[in-house]
Formats: sequence, C-alpha cells, structure tokens
Amino acid sequence: MNTDGPPDRLRAALAAHTTLALAYTDDDGPQACAVFHAVTDTGSLVFLTARSTRHGAALARQAPGARVAFTAHRDAQKWSSLTGLQGRGLCERATGPALAAARAAYARRFPFVATAGRLAQALSRADHWEIHPTWLRLVDNSRGFGHKTEWSV
Repeated sequence: MNTDGPPDRLRAALAAHTTLALAYTDDDGPQACAVFHAVTDTGSLVFLTARSTRHGAALARQAPGARVAFTAHRDAQKWSSLTGLQGRGLCERATGPALAAARAAYARRFPFVATAGRLAQALSRADHWEIHPTWLRLVDNSRGFGHKTEWSV
C-alpha cells in the first residue's frame, strides 16, 4: 500500500490548477460543483465550503470519509497539448493538526483571501475540507495522444 501520497509529478500537476470540478452524491444522486483548492505537503487537496451549501451539507452527512471524484484542467486547450487530472478520494472536514496544515496550504495558495474583506469574513466561517486521493490519472497529450500516468493507494 502506498502511504507516501501522490508522486511529485502528480502533485505538481495538481498544483498547476486552482479549480477542481468536485463530484459527490447527495439524496438526489450525483452532483458536481467547482471549488478552489490547494495542495498540502502530503499531497491532499484542501478546499473551503460552508455546510449550508449543497455539497457542504452532503459531505457533512457522509463524513468522515465521503467518497468523491474530481477533475482539474485548464480551459481552452488544444487536443495536441491537452493536460488534466482525474481523481478519486476520501473527503473529510479538517480538524486538529490537519486543520492547521489545511489553513496554511490554502493561505499559501490564495494569500489575498486574508485581506479580501467580505470574502475573508465569509471564508473564516467556512469549513476546510481535505480530499485524500486514492487514485489519480494525469492525461498529457503533449507526450502523445492519450498519454496517461496513474497512481493509486
């Protein structure tokens, strides 16, 4: 079993993007939303959301260890150079030492949040959620059409 987290190449690919399309389930079935994320030193993904949002409520009901899927990619890419990530993992609300690490990772990634007035106030009331990837696939057509690198726990 791999306990070291994703390899450096996949961590770098995750860090190259700021937005995840997060897929989860609730009582109505599969749903998806966009969230800004940061990558921690261990390779987990951190995002903020309030439990009053649809995805926040669904994750809170399923916690700990809600199963999620996600993608990350840039818009307006060409077929020949398309890159992006697909992933699955377990999502939980960060608490204790994990919360301190999650806050630090998010603050490094989005330093403007601390001084953004209303945004800073809203996010100070939001929960920090951490996705622990269990499977990642990096698609990188610049290395050949359909080139994939995979990692799993």
